[in-house]
Amino acid sequence: MTDRKAQLAENLARVEERISAACAAAGRERADVTLIVVTKTYPASDVRLLHELGVRHVAENRDQDAAPKAAACADLDLTWHFVGQLQTNKVRSVVGYAHEVQSVDRLKLVTALSSAAARAGRELGCLIQVALDAESGERGERGGVAPDGVERLADAVTAAPGLRLDGLMTVAPLAGPYAGRQRAAFDRLMELASGLRASRPAANMVSAGMSADLEDAVAAGATHVRIGTAVLGDRPRLG
Repeated sequence: MTDRKAQLAENLARVEERISAACAAAGRERADVTLIVVTKTYPASDVRLLHELGVRHVAENRDQDAAPKAAACADLDLTWHFVGQLQTNKVRSVVGYAHEVQSVDRLKLVTALSSAAARAGRELGCLIQVALDAESGERGERGGVAPDGVERLADAVTAAPGLRLDGLMTVAPLAGPYAGRQRAAFDRLMELASGLRASRPAANMVSAGMSADLEDAVAAGATHVRIGTAVLGDRPRLG
């Protein structure tokens, strides 16, 4: 085993222990929580090593990094999640490799994704990104729609050809009433998710929690956690 593979295996084992412990503490089954490894800034070779170690869900937040990486790993049985803020001019490229777009936050993006998915003959899973730091009608600092805009977007995704509404996603906010209160933020997301599932039972995916706060996300009820640094290590600073 290479040094890098050994390092990734050790990190994965540590993350697995954390998820398992959080599930046990919350009275949940470990199988109820899916680990998504966020591989941004890391090379395709790391994705291949992660696949060898059993990882099947990976995420990226920049198309210019993700597209060549996904192409280099096209022979692997991976589910690719796009988790970054998505500009409409990148949609056609993203639809070419992503199975799930977790950052749907405006009607214009829904229209663009639907058109690209239909053109590609694909069904694309969508999560509505909720910004818990946004006032009504605004977008969050890191993207996302204000809570009162979720239903309108859900209706649009549900009606859009080529798209499938799978649930909700959030990033713990750095400002606003939930800043520094990750568990409260994730509890609020679960309230919104429960409301969504009342009329759309299949939209049962809740993506929340990262390396620093995965325990809070699992305790709140997240079905997917997005882990980068805790698996891959500290990212090199740019510049």
